[in-house]
Amino acid sequence: MAVTTATAAMRRFLGAFAQALEEGDAKAAAGLFAPDAYWRDLVSFTWNIRTMEGRPAIKAMLEACLPHVEPRKFRIDGKVSEGDGIAEAWITFETRVARGRGHVRLKGDKCTTLLTTMAELKGHEEKTGAARDPGVVHGAEVGRKSYAERRAEEQAGLGISTQPYCVIIGGGQGGIALGARLRRLGVPTIIVEKNPRAGDSWRNRYKSLCLHDPVWYDHLPYLPFPDDWPVFSPKDKIGDWLEAYTKIMELNYWSSTTCERASYDEARGEWTLNVTREGKPMVLRPRQLVLATGMSAVANMPDYPGQASFKGTLVHSSQHKGGDGWKGRRCVVIGSNNSAHDICADLYEHGADVTMVQRSSTLVARSSSLMELGLAGLYSEGAMKAGITTDKADMIFASIPYGMMAETQKPIYEAMKQRDASLYERLRAVGFSLDFGEDESGLFMKYLRRGSGYYIDVGASELIASGKIKLKSGKVREIRPDGVLMADDTHLPADLIVFATGYSSMNGWAERLISKDVADKVGKCWGLGSNTTKDPGPWEGELRNMWKPTHQPGLWFHGGNLHQSRHYSQFLSLQLKARMENIPTPVYGMMPVHHRA
Repeated sequence: MAVTTATAAMRRFLGAFAQALEEGDAKAAAGLFAPDAYWRDLVSFTWNIRTMEGRPAIKAMLEACLPHVEPRKFRIDGKVSEGDGIAEAWITFETRVARGRGHVRLKGDKCTTLLTTMAELKGHEEKTGAARDPGVVHGAEVGRKSYAERRAEEQAGLGISTQPYCVIIGGGQGGIALGARLRRLGVPTIIVEKNPRAGDSWRNRYKSLCLHDPVWYDHLPYLPFPDDWPVFSPKDKIGDWLEAYTKIMELNYWSSTTCERASYDEARGEWTLNVTREGKPMVLRPRQLVLATGMSAVANMPDYPGQASFKGTLVHSSQHKGGDGWKGRRCVVIGSNNSAHDICADLYEHGADVTMVQRSSTLVARSSSLMELGLAGLYSEGAMKAGITTDKADMIFASIPYGMMAETQKPIYEAMKQRDASLYERLRAVGFSLDFGEDESGLFMKYLRRGSGYYIDVGASELIASGKIKLKSGKVREIRPDGVLMADDTHLPADLIVFATGYSSMNGWAERLISKDVADKVGKCWGLGSNTTKDPGPWEGELRNMWKPTHQPGLWFHGGNLHQSRHYSQFLSLQLKARMENIPTPVYGMMPVHHRA
């Protein structure tokens, strides 16, 4: 079979690249990249989640890392594809301690993007396929303990007679996904969750809540949803799935448990966690502490003048249970993002007189348009039929560096503006303030930069455009005993006020559990440093503090949506496993802390 031009070019690049790396020639290796190229590394070279932008940054990383990484055995995995002058290929490789997977894009003979990821640690592979545990030793054994007895002993001993290596605070989808990864790697782990049951963090939200992301985007590691699972998952269904998952994956899940206090002993390299489990105080002493409390953990509760005088019901959206009981009553929802829209629609469906207060512009993307224009190529039934599994989709998505992602997103939202022009015109006609991001790059970039500022429209936009949900734009001046006073002196009577005002940075949990000094030491979580609203610079190129080492030894942050929890839990689990096994993990590219909250 004839070798295509793209395949020949990829073979030449990979051969020269491998040779330069094996010879320790960082300059020659960097010279194989385009001047403005990106190399995104997920743990394999840097023991970090780091993107090197441009030849000088690539060369600097290689000079620092090559002596201990010892990369080798680069191979093309599958066929080389070509389109629009770009050749693409999946690759495999090895380092001194790990095996990896990656992705290469070439333009001509120069690499434009390179993704390298750690797939597994040598000698510490997951016991899957042919290597799976037999489960039983056949033959006679006096005093043999059953599986159930062995499992009960483990559960009774961990945290009592033996200490976990890792404790995860937060038993939502993030903590559960990471717990499953660590279980498979043999890392003794306890997941601490304040609610009585796994999944309660979903069950306790307003009853109309459904995921706005499609099912193909939301699978948990190892155990995908059944193939008849709804495209958009209701919250209680997700809650039940998470509870079942913890049992099937045999996680050591401590429900009805709160972490009261945490402190770190630098000399011993361990944490002291004071927890209360089902009313009983206990002490845990793990080496690693993961805060998997999620982006929606520390509620932003405004403090408007007169707030304490309100005679009705006033709650944050995280405490709002739904529209039951509000028929015929006046409800004001302050905010205009996802939760605000969902809650307004739910109140309307229950017969309430509901007003949304929009304080700043909002990006609105119709769910159907987002599915077809933004997600269908990677996360859809069509993508699955084309051979793009969820794992492959995750890797393709990861191969696009954040520094170039905004430009790739802009055409999607230009198409969306045309496709849904009528809706946008009607929203503007009733005074709704719209945006598509400060650089027109759309919803996902807003999510990465600030985690807010958008609504995936599943019906509430029509209610606003038609006036069924009332709209008031502007700033709130004060809360009065009978309602909300706006800055323009408009008075909004209310029996219920819901603050759909979002959440603060995850390091707020570090301040609550550990200390303000530690929270300031690690700095702000989330955001790329894009120098846009709520994402101050300088540019970092990766999400701050997420899934990677922080400036506080032994402290990690794990969160994000279901897709991120699934994908990045792999790389966090490998970092933790390596430390447990005393594998050297020299971290390259720790970013300085610029923002404390």
